[in-house]
Amino acid sequence: MRSEILIVKNISREGPGILQEILDEKKISYKIVDLYKNENLPDPESFSAVVVLGGPDSANDKNLKMENELEFIKRTINLGIPYLGICLGLQTLVKSAGGKVIKSPVKEIGFKDPAGKNFEVELTESGKKDLLFNGLGNKFKVFHLHGETVELTNEMTLLAEGNYCRNQIVKFGRNAYGLQCHFELTGQMFNQWLDEDADLKEMMRETLTKDYKKIKTEYENTGRKLFENFIKISGF
Repeated sequence: MRSEILIVKNISREGPGILQEILDEKKISYKIVDLYKNENLPDPESFSAVVVLGGPDSANDKNLKMENELEFIKRTINLGIPYLGICLGLQTLVKSAGGKVIKSPVKEIGFKDPAGKNFEVELTESGKKDLLFNGLGNKFKVFHLHGETVELTNEMTLLAEGNYCRNQIVKFGRNAYGLQCHFELTGQMFNQWLDEDADLKEMMRETLTKDYKKIKTEYENTGRKLFENFIKISGF
């Protein structure tokens, strides 16, 4: 196994963001595969960790792209390779491991919930003990961009909950993690998403930008610490 992390994009605009900044700073080698550009998935056994990012697809899609992705993730977790899935990357993890992906009771978009408060996730008792959150508090402000959620199997552990969409951060096995929420956004990425994402384009850009600026420092500090913890879990 090479000391390299594989990063899988499901759509070109949804990149690794803060995670990529950390990998560059630490001079950790990584390879990015963009499935939106029809790039092929390599053998996961060649990598020390795998990260699967978000996108507009559903894990329930019946097409070759999603079938290949689910098989790839199933192989990754069966090999025990550290895995981190974000948004769609959580949903494909759960689907690959035998859970279900269903319509979310609330379509969570942006930084603010339907009550006008910041979207937050709170660690469960299991989450408080997990190394992924070492050095962090029990509640985090997050960004959301999803209309589906997951149903877990008994083999999965819920690490963090939300007020509207309950299953926010999930663990399967020893080192496979999924985040429904986003911790990876940079300012540049956020502006691109505002330009290109259909759900965000329906919202007030000025309001979203203000919401982002208010929590930017706290949000980025949380994301950096969480990704640094995952890198440590992955053996780097």
